[in-house]
Amino acid sequence: MTSRPEGRPTALRRRRGALIPTIVIVVVIAVGFVIFSGVYTDILWFQQLGYLQVFLRQNAIRAAVFLVAGLVMAGAVYGVMRAAYRARPVYAPDPSSHDTMARYQEQLEPVRRIVMAAVPIVFGLFAGAAAGSQWQKAALFFNQVGFGVQDPQFHLDISFYTMTLPFLGTVVGFLLGVVVIAGIAGVLTHYLYGSIRISESGVYMARAAQLHLAISGAALLLLIAVNFWLDRYSAVFDSSGRVSGALFTDVNAVIPTKAILAVAAAIVAVLFIVAAVIGRWRLPLIGTAMLVITGILAGGVYPWVIQQVQVRPSEQSAEAPYLERNINSTRSAYGLDKVQVQDYKATTDATPGALRQDAQTTASIRLLDPTLVSPTFQQLEQYRPYYQFAPSLNVDRYSVNGKTQDTVIAVRELNSQGLSPSQQSWYNNHIVYTHGYGVVAAYGNTATVDGKPVFMESSIPSTGVLGTDSTYQPRIYFGEYSPDYSVVGGPAGTQPREQDKPQGSAGDTQYTFSGNGGPNVGNIFNKLMYAMKFQSTDLLFSDGVNQDSQILYDRNPRDRVQKVAPYLTIDGNAYPAVIDGRVKWIVDGYTTSQYYPYSQQQQLQQITADSQTAAGRASQLPQATVNYIRNSVKATVDAYDGSVTLYAWDDQDPMLKAWQKVFPSTVKPISDMSAGLISHVRYPEDLFKVQRELLTRYHVTDPGDFYKNNDVWSVPNDPTVKSGGVKQPPYYMTLQMPGQQTPSFQLTSSFIPQTVEGGSSREVMYGYLAADSNAGNKAGVKGNDYGKLTLLKLPTDTSVPGPGQVQNTFNSDTNVSQALNLLRQGASEVLNGNLLTLPVGGGLLYVQPVYVKSTGSTSYPTLQRVLVAFGDKIGFAPTLDKALDDLFGGNSGAKAGDSGNNGQAGATPSPQPSGGTGTSQTAQADLQAALQDASQAIKDGQAALAAGNFAAYGDAQQKLSAAVQRAMDAEAKIAGSGGGTSGSSTASPAPSPTPSK
Repeated sequence: MTSRPEGRPTALRRRRGALIPTIVIVVVIAVGFVIFSGVYTDILWFQQLGYLQVFLRQNAIRAAVFLVAGLVMAGAVYGVMRAAYRARPVYAPDPSSHDTMARYQEQLEPVRRIVMAAVPIVFGLFAGAAAGSQWQKAALFFNQVGFGVQDPQFHLDISFYTMTLPFLGTVVGFLLGVVVIAGIAGVLTHYLYGSIRISESGVYMARAAQLHLAISGAALLLLIAVNFWLDRYSAVFDSSGRVSGALFTDVNAVIPTKAILAVAAAIVAVLFIVAAVIGRWRLPLIGTAMLVITGILAGGVYPWVIQQVQVRPSEQSAEAPYLERNINSTRSAYGLDKVQVQDYKATTDATPGALRQDAQTTASIRLLDPTLVSPTFQQLEQYRPYYQFAPSLNVDRYSVNGKTQDTVIAVRELNSQGLSPSQQSWYNNHIVYTHGYGVVAAYGNTATVDGKPVFMESSIPSTGVLGTDSTYQPRIYFGEYSPDYSVVGGPAGTQPREQDKPQGSAGDTQYTFSGNGGPNVGNIFNKLMYAMKFQSTDLLFSDGVNQDSQILYDRNPRDRVQKVAPYLTIDGNAYPAVIDGRVKWIVDGYTTSQYYPYSQQQQLQQITADSQTAAGRASQLPQATVNYIRNSVKATVDAYDGSVTLYAWDDQDPMLKAWQKVFPSTVKPISDMSAGLISHVRYPEDLFKVQRELLTRYHVTDPGDFYKNNDVWSVPNDPTVKSGGVKQPPYYMTLQMPGQQTPSFQLTSSFIPQTVEGGSSREVMYGYLAADSNAGNKAGVKGNDYGKLTLLKLPTDTSVPGPGQVQNTFNSDTNVSQALNLLRQGASEVLNGNLLTLPVGGGLLYVQPVYVKSTGSTSYPTLQRVLVAFGDKIGFAPTLDKALDDLFGGNSGAKAGDSGNNGQAGATPSPQPSGGTGTSQTAQADLQAALQDASQAIKDGQAALAAGNFAAYGDAQQKLSAAVQRAMDAEAKIAGSGGGTSGSSTASPAPSPTPSK
């Protein structure tokens, strides 16, 4: 009767006992399957791109490091635990004893073998994972290439610091961890099994435990000695002093004492070995105590005394040789040693004809602000809600009719969020809406009479001067805003499924992708793998996935380049270009290091931040610290098929050479670059930002002046940002620098005196930096002037206003503010465009486009006015020509034939001064009357809207239009009669923005 109730719990326990292992096995299989799917799909992705060797080699190196580190850690821990267990004291168990350790031993014995295997394995896995993340250091160490340059302190090749020392430091640090963890594991094992006992009478330690501690202590001290020795070399890129590198105290105190400490630690290690042999511990304990005292005195007190007694009283002379080392190494590591410095005594007098020698530059001045005209492109060229443009467009240059034109260019990308809720389905998002269509490009120096861009490439189908060739492929499958994945392609002759382009009344066309852009998902196994990767069962069962389907993912150009070149730091801005009939994304890649001797450390994300990154219009670099950087690689990503090509732009860079040994045949030589590609290469923005920030101090090359710190510059804040406090970004433009024979595409920035937080500073111009971005137009040949950095240094007693002063002058001028305030009425918004600075006319010319944006969801900015400044004088007019003529007294000399009309396409050229004072006075009176009528019409219109009287509102708008036209006519008469003022122009209101289509 009692056997059955007892039997049921036993069966239940058996079932429960089988359930838990089953769950564990299922979980392990599921996790393993997910991991396998990730690895398998990565292999397919790299194989399709032709970079499978990158994936295999990277993971082989990582796996080798993981395996070696894991085995070393696991082997050391297991060996110590095993030795401690075998050396345990053996005695007969005493049941009457209350020994706690005996009870622990009894409980542990059934699982002892498992524990002794599991503990080393766990530590080995953690150690292997940590070491595997350092695979790049191992790769560089075993494939290092010499720099051919020695450091000034130890006279070793720079490669020792960039490729050898980081690896050795990592190895020593890892081995220190192994000794500590294995030592602790051994002590615990000795304690558990009685080799070490702690009682009231003291500590008992068996001979085996003593030997274990002695060996562990000796190994630890030997590694500490090696670490001290390596730390001597690390002093050359230490950044705790006034500048990076080993300074007077480091060279004369820190480095010698670390050598002494290394020898002392090695001697104490020998004492531990001796103690293990003779069994006496007094000497190693005394030696350890002396080592600690020596470390405190020699490592801390002695350098402090040297700093206070020898350095501080004569710091400038004492540190001069080491400051010179820092200056030279920093300039070399960041590519500043080849900066061409010119003294530029800029004039502030706007004399007639001053710009005659710079007519080509002024004819090319870019008036379209790429950060403001994106909504304009959107409204004029979007065509469908499922298209979009980037919030900030790109500046490039194209040759049109034999003349190079600055161009604002954008890609019409897919915007899946633009689909209506009824269209939001998996099929639509991943099968139907798969790509964008075409580029839209506008002349940078031209606008229509109502302020719209003049497009050189636009519309759907694409029309213009860039993509009219029948071989042009306008479809954008890979871009900065592409969906996470799309399934494309299909057998020939099947019905196309992809939404392609609108055809007006004929409806939208369909398309089938015909390139090789992604792995095949035609078989059931690949479908299953990608269903796991993207966690979507639709991939398995959708009829949109066929035997020839390809899956496109990782579609951002920067991400694709980063995956195939994991050793590169990628520039924050990938830009599109139409090259040989294809839309290509051009991506700049940098090789970096933080171990260049005596070079100043910089935090990349911080140093490259400006108003563009603050507004989210540009990607930020990683939070990495570097002191060496080279633009070693130019990469392209085809917008149609996603193919990635890497080119060795700086093929002399030792870091790139080392990585080419790690990943051979992945980077092509410059000779493989086409002429079309080279013509669109430009100097990278983030590298330029790093260099300009360093030049705020490192334009000074004399150690004495550098120490005084009395000629420090700063990058001005962007005066067009209302919140302030963010740096002005560099600007691309075509200009002719002083000393140049012809204009060139340049990347430019300004310098002002150092600004002190919480204090005031006189914001005048101290310097102007330009990087030549003209790489030429010959296939396989880099232009000789490309990358040349020219720094114009203005006298320190200059009165040339900086960007902030100029913007303040624009804002405070009564005539300008009156006209802009009128434009702001009627719920319109006035937007200040980028404030460009150009070294022309013997001084510095500032040019700022002014945009007007009306209210409403379909409104967009239109170019309506141009502000210019030279010295303390300004000009303000509907076109750049008129503004310059106004600024330079009606004869700027800025026109360059038919190079462009500098502001508005079709605008009437500014007439020459004629008539007399009477004509000017009459026109002034007409202008004031027109302005008053316009103001009254705006007030009447607002009142009519408030009352709901739309008929009256329409009448008021007609009166406003008539008043605006009369004001423009009056302003034209003033300009024609020479009635403009020398300080600023009296501006008429701009035409009302044309409604968008």
